[in-house]
Amino acid sequence: MRAAQSFSFFSCIAVLLLPLVIPMLLWIAASIFVYAAAANHPNDKIKEFIRFSGYRFYGLVGSLVVILNFSPQISKAVGGWMHLILIIWGIAILVVIPLGIRDILRAKREPWKTMDFVKDN
Repeated sequence: MRAAQSFSFFSCIAVLLLPLVIPMLLWIAASIFVYAAAANHPNDKIKEFIRFSGYRFYGLVGSLVVILNFSPQISKAVGGWMHLILIIWGIAILVVIPLGIRDILRAKREPWKTMDFVKDN
């Protein structure tokens, strides 16, 4: 259950702290390892939770790259840098937080089974 919730949880935290930049950058780097580890998990439910959380988060990050590339022009159009930052932050929150909380709660309600791993010699 925690493996299924981890990506969504930390993505929500990173988006809430987006204006601080450093936590977001740290989570972008760490999320690659979390995503790669979960992508090879033997439980398909965990793969599904992580995949869709990854789509949302990495889609947001890709959009931020494009938006910030044109930020001088966009900031003039929206009335300044502070307005641009608040608009980006608001959109990021609307994209990641509600669906992330939904996935966290859905993973909690899911009937999880204990998996035993046997190491072959």
